[in-house]
Amino acid sequence: MWITVVSLAAWCWLLLCQGFFWRTDVRLPSHREPDSWPSVCVVVPARDEAAVLPTSLPSLLAQDYPGRAEVFLVDDGSTDGTGELARELARRHGGLPLTVGSPGEPPAGWTGKLWAVRHGIGLARTRDPEYLLLTDADIAHAPDSLRTLVAAARAGGYDVVSQMARLRVESLWERLVVPAFVYFFAQLYPFRWIGRKGSRTAAAAGGCVLLRAGMAEKARIPDGIRHAVIDDVALARAVKGAGGHVWLGLADRVDSVRPYPRLHDLWRMVSRSAYAQLRHNPLLLLGTVAGLALVYLVPPAAVVVGMTGGGTAMTVAGAVAWAVMAGTYLPMLRYCRQPLWLAPLLPFTALLYLLMTVDSAVQHYRGRGAAWKGRTYARPDAVPDEG
Repeated sequence: MWITVVSLAAWCWLLLCQGFFWRTDVRLPSHREPDSWPSVCVVVPARDEAAVLPTSLPSLLAQDYPGRAEVFLVDDGSTDGTGELARELARRHGGLPLTVGSPGEPPAGWTGKLWAVRHGIGLARTRDPEYLLLTDADIAHAPDSLRTLVAAARAGGYDVVSQMARLRVESLWERLVVPAFVYFFAQLYPFRWIGRKGSRTAAAAGGCVLLRAGMAEKARIPDGIRHAVIDDVALARAVKGAGGHVWLGLADRVDSVRPYPRLHDLWRMVSRSAYAQLRHNPLLLLGTVAGLALVYLVPPAAVVVGMTGGGTAMTVAGAVAWAVMAGTYLPMLRYCRQPLWLAPLLPFTALLYLLMTVDSAVQHYRGRGAAWKGRTYARPDAVPDEG
């Protein structure tokens, strides 16, 4: 009974005191278009992305941007013809100028994506842009995406404007897992806190990050975060650490086109970085598992135990906590255009995330942690410092 009461109290606190993380109304701030448009370079790291590039790259090339802009796609050792396909798409669709580069294999201490981003930023700096748009190869942008990002950054004085792309939600497992991914992310990093000056909460969404070029140099991006597996959060922390202003919100017209049709695909996506999020710390892992169980698994368990002889008080307390949980999940389901009856199933999804997190730790200690597209990365403290 006491455990159930603690779980209910935790949900009351999350509902009211965690930055209203469950609301989905944090969108691009209102802005007016600037009198003059700054130059922008778009940097796209890509490794074996031939399957999604025909959808995503033309959307970047077709940007309706009034100022000078061009795209730099960095082919990070692809084996599926990503670079040549990008050139062919540029010839076929036209639009913004495209440069395709290749950085070679990353040296020790660098993740592949950030090594590719470094190469892309190096190419972009020859054009002396005022802003850099860092976007993933699986992200499709509406034609006005770049101009709205730049206008919002200029109007708000932001060094980073980032949008959490609307993820694909079509298969059964995507319906169960994907909306919860964004929900849990917002719970860890409430968007309202991120945009508040003076707040220590920092995060960005790596699929869409508009970064002021001067701040990138000041914050030593990407060199200062070269080993970060969760590079978007590390980038935002570096910018805030350098005195910058960060904004993060949900996107309306920026979409991920990468499918995750099977549970196995989603499991790999989450488990590859979950233990890195916990800084490879066993105590943080134990605390996370206990916290997930207390907050998400206790309410339905209390209802079952209460109805089978545990008492009315336990049933009511568990039901109220479960109802608050489901109620906070409803806005995210609406945003993801999913049926609302999925809300009471959030404890099952949380159990999946708990198991994915444990598996991430197991894979790490087996030497297969933080593995992605044929590369396995060492934990940061195992990498010699180049400085």
